[in-house]
Parts: sequence; C-alpha cells; structure tokens
Amino acid sequence: MGTPSDRDALLVTRVQAGDDSALAAVYDEHAGLVYGLARRVTRDEELARDITQEVFAYLWEKPDRIDLSRGSLRAYLAVLAHRRAVDEVRRHEARSRAETAAGPPEDEAGPETSVVAEAARSWGEKHLSRTLGMLPAEQREAVQLAYYEGLTYVQVARELGIPEGTAKYRLRAALARLRTLLTDEAREAIS
Repeated sequence: MGTPSDRDALLVTRVQAGDDSALAAVYDEHAGLVYGLARRVTRDEELARDITQEVFAYLWEKPDRIDLSRGSLRAYLAVLAHRRAVDEVRRHEARSRAETAAGPPEDEAGPETSVVAEAARSWGEKHLSRTLGMLPAEQREAVQLAYYEGLTYVQVARELGIPEGTAKYRLRAALARLRTLLTDEAREAIS
C-alpha cells in the first residue's frame, strides 16, 4: 500500500502537534481515497461522507495511533476507512435484523434516546441538566436539540448548520461522555 515518505512523517508530526492546517493538507490529499473506499463498501453516499468525516476526526483526536514504520499515511487511512465502513455495514445489517424482529423502527434520533429519557425520568431532570452542563457547548447544544426538542440527526445538522456526520458524531460523543459522568447510583436507576 505504499511506504511512508518524509512528507507523511512531517504531516503526522504537525497533526500530533495540533496543527489544523496539516490536517487540512492530509484531508485534501487523501479524502478522495477514504470516501471512495467507504462508498464502495457501504454503497451509500451519505454514509460514505459520514465515514470520511469520522476517519479524519479520529486522525485529529488520536494522531499518536499512526505508526509510519508499518506503512504510509495513505495505507493507514485506507485501512481505517475500510474498517469503519465494514463496521457500519455490519451495524446496519444487525439493526435491520433487530428492527424486523422487534417491529416498527425507533425514532431517527437513534436508540440512544432511551439513555437520556430514562435518566431524566429515573434520576431527575435537575441532576441530568447539571450533568449536561459538563458537556462541551457543541455537544450540549446537539443533545438539547435531539433529545429535548425531538429533532432527528438530519434536523439537528440543519439547525446547527453542520454536516449530518458532524451532528451524529457530536451526539455519539455526548452520549459516551454522559455515560461516564453518570454516577453509579444513576446508572442503577436507569438499568
């Protein structure tokens, strides 16, 4: 899949240092490859765009995971894109099987809605609001739109003026963070 170049090493070092222009350069150079692989595996343009965004968000968040001694940056991104795309296809197939077995599909906001709704009912709206206040502003805003105003991912993205993949990412990240913030008492109350 290619050997690492000095350019790869320089770009990775700059991304690791938090240089967003280096991330932009990596994106400009490799987004077509990442999107193409995701599109080929998922056969879905929107999902491929989401996966592309997730791959580059992951690169930005965890640049230390890149090991150029094992291959080029292009190869790393291709493997990451392929794995994410396959995971999405598997998730979609599992969801389809579960929906067929369970009856009508859940709201487009996703099955995670139950985490917030159950916490609010069982644990108390006041405590949940305080915990929501610990989230970064972008995540909190997405959660409020999705779970308090009942908007779908698509509607949240439109309302915030961001891509759908970003809206999904913010909601997923917020829910993951909420799960870690919940006390043992609250987890017991919603389980």
